[in-house]
Amino acid sequence: MLFGLGKIRGGVHPDGHKIDSARLVINSQLPLPDTLWLPLCQHSGEDARPLVQAGERVLKGQRIAAAAGRFSANIHAPTSGTITSIDTITMPHPSGLPANAIILQPDGKDEWITLQPPADPFSMPQEALATLVEQAGIVGMGGAIFPAAIKLRQGRRFEIKTLIVNGSECEPYLTTDDRLMRERAAEIVEGARLVRYIIEAYRTVIAIEDNKPQAIAALQEAAANVGAIEIVVVPARYPMGSAKQLIQAVTGLEVPAGKRSNDIGVLVHNVATVYAIQQALIHGKPLISRVTTVAGGCVGEPRNVEALLGTPIHYLFEQCGGLTTTPARLLMGGPMMGQVLPTTEVPLIKGSSGVLALTKAEVNEHMPSPCIRCGRCVDACPMGLLPLEMARNSKQDDFDSAQDAGLRDCILCGSCSYVCPSHIPLVQYFEYAKGELAESRASQQKLSYTQELMAARKERLEREAAAKEAAKQAKKAKAKAKKPRKAAAPTTVAADTADTAETAPTTDHAGA
Repeated sequence: MLFGLGKIRGGVHPDGHKIDSARLVINSQLPLPDTLWLPLCQHSGEDARPLVQAGERVLKGQRIAAAAGRFSANIHAPTSGTITSIDTITMPHPSGLPANAIILQPDGKDEWITLQPPADPFSMPQEALATLVEQAGIVGMGGAIFPAAIKLRQGRRFEIKTLIVNGSECEPYLTTDDRLMRERAAEIVEGARLVRYIIEAYRTVIAIEDNKPQAIAALQEAAANVGAIEIVVVPARYPMGSAKQLIQAVTGLEVPAGKRSNDIGVLVHNVATVYAIQQALIHGKPLISRVTTVAGGCVGEPRNVEALLGTPIHYLFEQCGGLTTTPARLLMGGPMMGQVLPTTEVPLIKGSSGVLALTKAEVNEHMPSPCIRCGRCVDACPMGLLPLEMARNSKQDDFDSAQDAGLRDCILCGSCSYVCPSHIPLVQYFEYAKGELAESRASQQKLSYTQELMAARKERLEREAAAKEAAKQAKKAKAKAKKPRKAAAPTTVAADTADTAETAPTTDHAGA
C-alpha cells in the first residue's frame, strides 16, 4: 500500500453520513420506468441535435442526438421504445428553468442495437480510441460533465507523466464510487490501463481516501497481476476529491494559479468515467446508465442504484423505500457542492453522482449574522484565498476586487461556508460573482464580435464602393478612347487667294 506524498492546505471534516448507502450492494435490476426524460444538454457545451422524431421506435444504445460543437456530447437511447415527443422539461438545476429533451416511452423489450466493440483496443491507434469514447457520449461523471474524449486528446498533446484515477469521493452521503470500486474493481483497473495507453502516461495511480478500506483491498487485488497500476491512499479530508487538491496529495506538485493539471504533466479522471470508458472500448456500450447514490434522512432505504439516464428522480426515491417525510431540501450531488432541485419531477443525467432528500435537521439552516472577522474561512480554504474579502466585494458588486482577492481560483467547495460561525452563505456570493463575470465576459465577447462584424461590413461596403467607382471611371475612359476625332474646318477661296497674295514673292520689273 502506498500513501500520498503531499498535504493539502485547509479543508474540513464534515460528518460522512455514508454508512447507510455504502452497506448495500448496487441495485442494478431496477424495473423500467414508464417514461424517460433525456435532456439534450447533459454536458458542458451546446444542446445536442436530435436525430429522431416523435413516433419513431428506437433501440437500446441507438444514438438519438448528435453532439453539436466541441464541448457537446452524443446522447443514446437507454432502452428500446418509442419517442413520444421532443419537448421542454424542468432541468435538474436550482433555477428550475426549462430545457429541451427527448421523451422516450420504454416498450419493455430492452432490445439492444448490434454492438461492435473493437477486437483488441490495445492494438488500435490512440486517436481512434478517443473517437470511440467520443461516439459513446462519455463525459466526466464526477460532476464536471466535460466530454471525456477532449481530456484524452489533451493528454496526447501534452507530455503526461501521471494519470490519476480519482476514487476519493469526499462529499458526505455519496458512496457511488466506493461501491463501484468494491464491486467492479477489475473493470476500473482495465479502464485505467486503456486511458494510460491512449494518453501514453508514464505512471498510473488510483487514489482512494483512507476511509474506504474495502475499496482499497478490492483494487489492490485487481491490480496485483497487472503491473504499473499503483493504489495510493490519501487522507479523508474534504475537498480531497477536487483535482488540484488530489494532485497535490498524490504527487506533491501544485497546479499554478490560472493553469491546468496538463501544464504540470498530470491528468485526472473519475473512477466512474474510467469505468464507462472500459465499457465502451471493451464491450462497445455507449453511456446510457450510471450508478448513483440515493440517500438522506427522508429516504426509506438509502443505497446505490444503477439507473438509466433520464429516469425521473421521484421514481428513484420510490425504488429506495420512498420518502418517509417531506424533504427540507432536495439535492443532486453532495451537500457541499450539489445543486438544489426545485422538484422531484426532473431526470437523472450523466453527471448525477447522487440524489439526496435531506431532513430539516440535516440541512441545519441558520439566519446569517455579521462577519466577526474570525478568519476561520481563511484557514479552511484549500486554495489559500481570502473568502471574507471575496464575499464582501461580491456583495458590493465589486467583481474586479473580488477577482483580485482570488475569486478566479475559487473551486466553490463550500469549506468556508461550512466553518463560518456567522453562517454567512459565502459560496452563494462567489457563485453570484462568477456568474456575473461570466455573463460580462460573454457580453463583451458578443460586443467584440459585433464590432468585428460591423468593421468587416464597413470595409466590405467601402471596398465595393471603390470597385464601383473604379469600374465607372474605367468605363468613361474606354468610351472616350473610342469616340472619333473632329475633321479640320475647310478654308474659302477668297481666303486662300488673300493668303497667296500675302505670301507670294513680288516681281522686280525694273530689274527685268
